[in-house]
Amino acid sequence: MSVPLWGWAAVLAAILVMLAVDLFAHRRAHVVSVREAAVWSAVWVSLGLGFGVIVWGLYGAQAGGEYFAGYLIEKSLAVDNVFVFALIFTAFAVPRQYQHRVLFFGVLGALVFRAIFIAGGAALQDRFHWVLYVFGAFLVVTGWRMFRHRHDQTDPAANPVLKIVRRVVPSTSEYHGQKFWVRKAGRWVATPLFTVLVLVEVTDIVFAVDSIPAIFAVTQEPFLVFTSNAFAILGLRAMYFLLADLIHRFIYLKAGLSAILVFVGIKMLLLDLYKIPIAISLAVIATCLTVAVAASLHATRATPASPRRDPAADDGDVAADRMPSDEERGQVRR
Repeated sequence: MSVPLWGWAAVLAAILVMLAVDLFAHRRAHVVSVREAAVWSAVWVSLGLGFGVIVWGLYGAQAGGEYFAGYLIEKSLAVDNVFVFALIFTAFAVPRQYQHRVLFFGVLGALVFRAIFIAGGAALQDRFHWVLYVFGAFLVVTGWRMFRHRHDQTDPAANPVLKIVRRVVPSTSEYHGQKFWVRKAGRWVATPLFTVLVLVEVTDIVFAVDSIPAIFAVTQEPFLVFTSNAFAILGLRAMYFLLADLIHRFIYLKAGLSAILVFVGIKMLLLDLYKIPIAISLAVIATCLTVAVAASLHATRATPASPRRDPAADDGDVAADRMPSDEERGQVRR
């Protein structure tokens, strides 16, 4: 598959235009409703699927199938991101009307870091074929560990990156609207929103370590790896606002994701012995995700939605909201 330079340029330009449209549509801080999130989710999914149809038409069924498999892998793993984002926003009492801004810049940074990781991964697998076996073994181990620790709780306040940020970056404990930085006493200090953005970026980098090797298991074409990643990630913000109130119901999701990681890891380990057809890969990935979600929703059908707390509603003054203390954050668990 040979993609001309103008093809790369066109895709990057389209992504930038879509990001600009999204930023303009959400230029005013407001609480994103479920209906709005559903509409935007439909838009992003339609764009992602539409691009896959274009790939299929231009480069054939094999390339199209590989794109859709990569897109489905990234989309399913992105649901796990929603768990962590919800935990971070709750731990730091981020007002709901500011969460979209954090996720927007988080996604922007994610696209940059993933492009770097994909370029590095492509260079490695071109020069050292055996690295694919390393990726495969890593995915199998990661999937098994995800399954074993699927019930573990996470505390964002214990993240070592957070401790470094607090030690190095001067900051304030109060929110100041959507600002990441404010000027106080003649110097620039970071708001809690900046700290949350750093944690969101670090979280995505950690997840990228799993998802990018997983996509290399279904395609070694850098263009397909990047575009499937990009179009799936672009819809992450809308997915968060759509699923955040229901995420506690997906009790079997991690089991399904671990099965997907183990499968693609085995697929990569078998590349030189037997290449599993892309149609089978798509079917296995879709089945694992569908069964995990359906079983979760059925098992928790009597569980009510968990409304997200909006700190701004506590005192009516968003600008005066402060970041919770370490003791308060320590009480937050998933």
